[in-house]
Amino acid sequence: PETNLTKKSFCSRNILIILGFSCVISVIALIAVGISHNKSLSHNVKYGIVLDAGSSHTSLYIFSWASEKENDTGIVQQIEECKVSGAGIAAYYRRPNDITTRLTQCMEKARKMIPMSKHQETPVYMGASAGMRLLRMASDRMAGKVMAAVIRNLNNYPFNFQGATIITGQEEGAYGWITINYLLGHFFFEGINHEKNFGVLNLGSDSTQITFVPKNHTMESPENSLQFRLYGKDYYVYTHSFLCYGKDQALWQKLAKDIQMLSDGVLRDPCFHPGYEEVVTVKALYETPCTRRFKKILPFNSFQIQGAGNYEQCQQRILELFNTSYCPYSQCAFNGVFLPPFQGSFGAFSVFYFVMDFFNLTSEKVSQEEAIRRIGNFCSQPWNEVKTSFPKVDEKELSEYCFSGIYILSLFTYGYHFTNKTWENIHFMGKIRGTNAGWTLGYMLNMTNMIPAEQPFTAPLSHSTYVFLMFFFSLLLAIEIIAALFILNKPAHLWEEMV
Repeated sequence: PETNLTKKSFCSRNILIILGFSCVISVIALIAVGISHNKSLSHNVKYGIVLDAGSSHTSLYIFSWASEKENDTGIVQQIEECKVSGAGIAAYYRRPNDITTRLTQCMEKARKMIPMSKHQETPVYMGASAGMRLLRMASDRMAGKVMAAVIRNLNNYPFNFQGATIITGQEEGAYGWITINYLLGHFFFEGINHEKNFGVLNLGSDSTQITFVPKNHTMESPENSLQFRLYGKDYYVYTHSFLCYGKDQALWQKLAKDIQMLSDGVLRDPCFHPGYEEVVTVKALYETPCTRRFKKILPFNSFQIQGAGNYEQCQQRILELFNTSYCPYSQCAFNGVFLPPFQGSFGAFSVFYFVMDFFNLTSEKVSQEEAIRRIGNFCSQPWNEVKTSFPKVDEKELSEYCFSGIYILSLFTYGYHFTNKTWENIHFMGKIRGTNAGWTLGYMLNMTNMIPAEQPFTAPLSHSTYVFLMFFFSLLLAIEIIAALFILNKPAHLWEEMV
């Protein structure tokens, strides 16, 4: 009996040692497989920063993508947005160094969010749009000072600053087109199906753009044609930017036009609510290059706006901004600018979206007639009632919604020639899959083509192999633990039978 007991003890102890050693090996193998696989993926993420220096404000966007390439362009997604306090950078032309303090908060946020090990390889781009284009028109020297201040500031951060540029209106339109079609998944097939891709409509404070793939690739005006390569394929789009036809500059143009015949300095304006009053100086009105064509010597230095609130009369005054009497092509938008035949749907974003969202008109079920009725009713409301109904909206912004709504509908109908039927193809977009509808993602997508393509990283394990090994070692570990528990609790008579 003692010999049998000794054999049992010896056998049991050896088996448990072997099982214990096997358990340790299995645990180490599981940890090694998991760390190896996940570490390879985390090392493969890159980041990029784009600052959108718009007319009214600046926003910083952080994007990330895998360093592997898909048809020569990284897969980019927005992971953060930060709005810079204050006005757009063009407003600081008298004190350009003030831009430094404005950018600090958002740049520090980017520094903290992006891993330190990635700082030096993270590219930073700044694109300035219509606000800076107008400032450059007014004074190239002042625009240069503003951009120099921006460059000095961004060079102080540990990122790979790639430069600050004033992008053209055509580029702004094209990058917006890339953004919308990317977010809608139109690039992940064998090229874009031209019947299904979205055209884009962008409205800012100072300019508006229209961009789309023209029907039958009709292009009578070479300056409106833009080509770029994305995902290994070439694309040709029509694009045009109407500088001075953004929401704010269009209003300034209308006011400069309307006061030309005034003698008493009082402007009864149907584009503002009844009871609304505001005093505007002529000097401020003539500061923008957009009002130069209406500039004249007037018998007053300031004038008072008195709201009248009438949709039809307001629209008539707006239409005087669109010159449709001259067209050197088969068809035009306005001001003699070529506009090829439409095809497919359009995504309207930025101010188009924000204004129509205020009127609850972003639903695809809302007809053009309903939009006209709703905006018309809003404009006819007395100013005191409007302020009471929207106490949380900034009064200056609130006072201009009437003009903005009528201007947008007029631009669609008489500027871009959308009909009651094609109106149904306009989709108002704020965000798509968590990413802002705008030009910055398209800009980042295009810029990643300029980052040297790395040798595609190959993970040490394919996904199927990784899953198999994790399952295998987990199963093995479970069997080893069960066997050890079984041996520890094995009845003595079974050991005697074995001996």
